[in-house]
Parts: sequence; C-alpha cells; structure tokens
Amino acid sequence: MKTLLVSLLLLFNLQECESNNQTNTVKEIPSEELAKYETAYFASGCFWCVEAIYESLEGVKEVVSGYSGGKEKNPTYQQVGSHKTGHTEAVEVYYDPTVISFATLVKVFYGSQDPTTVGQQPDFGDSYRSVIFYKNAEEKTIADAAKAAIAKDYKKPIVTEIVPFEKFWKAEDYHQNYEKLNPNQPYVRSVSIPRLNRFKAKFPELLKEGE
Repeated sequence: MKTLLVSLLLLFNLQECESNNQTNTVKEIPSEELAKYETAYFASGCFWCVEAIYESLEGVKEVVSGYSGGKEKNPTYQQVGSHKTGHTEAVEVYYDPTVISFATLVKVFYGSQDPTTVGQQPDFGDSYRSVIFYKNAEEKTIADAAKAAIAKDYKKPIVTEIVPFEKFWKAEDYHQNYEKLNPNQPYVRSVSIPRLNRFKAKFPELLKEGE
C-alpha cells in the first residue's frame, strides 16, 4: 500500500509539469541587449527546472524555455508533450563568455541531473531526454570530452545525446520564469525547487550573489 501511495504521489507531481497556464509578469530583456551575449542550448528534463538552474549562474544574463531537437515547426506545449514531434523541452542560455565558459555550462549540465536515465529527469518520455546541442566543432569537442570524463563516475552508461543545434522554438509565455513566478505550484515545490537546491549546494562557487 505504501509503495502504491508513493507511486500515485509521484505521478501527480510529474503531471503537474503539464498544467497551470499562468501569466508571466517578469519583464523581458530586449533582444538588442541579448544580442551581446553568446548562446548555448541544453535539455535535461522539465525546462522549468533547467531554466532555474542556469538562471542562478554568475555570467548568465537570461535563460529562455523552449523546444528543440525535432522537425515540427512552431510546436506547442501540447504537441511536444504528446511525444510525437521529436522535440525535447530545452533552454536557450544567454551568457557572457568572459565570465562563464561553455565548458562550465556543460559542467553544470552534467552536475545537475542523472545523465544515465533515458527520458527521465525525473519526468518520463523523449521530450525530457538529456541533450547537449552544439553549434560548432569546439562546443562538440568540449561536450564529448566532458561526457567521457564523467563516465567513470557512473556504473551505468551516459545516455546524453550530443547533437548539432538546428532550431530553438521559444515556449509559450507562461512557461518563462515559471519556477520563480510559481514557487507554490505542486511540481515546482516538490521537484523543481529541491533539484535547484541540490545544484546550489553542489556548486556554490558558480552562483550569482544572493542566490
């Protein structure tokens, strides 16, 4: 009975990542200002969690939640959630390379998830898979080297995909800054915030002042 109750609670919490359309009240940074920064693209589970992790980093200006890795144009949250588009929930990270490097962003990527789980971070399905989208040969080399380096730390194989970046589609407005705007939402409270806090405890030296 206890196992059944735990399973039902987990299912409820995971499903919460698929609900609650709320209005975004955080002011967006103008595109001309963001153009000054480099971009990087990652996926490792629900983008609410991943966005909050990268937002906490010194040197990161902005993080946008969205979709990447599939062929569907202008995908919606419902389409991606159906696991039929090939897209995964991803984030677009705007960062200052004079403050934080792409290699450090990759370190954060691997250090804030379990890279041995297939489509489960902890959410289930291919739209939650672990992916680094590289834009050039240098990024691919860094990503491949990091993957090989951490392999010795796990008994199971690293399943992270390292694939060329093609296109990033911004998610609906209500997904942006979701964890910050909805701290009491059940999924955020039980999954996103604990995941963020585990990351902060692991990498305090990378955090913005006050995080």
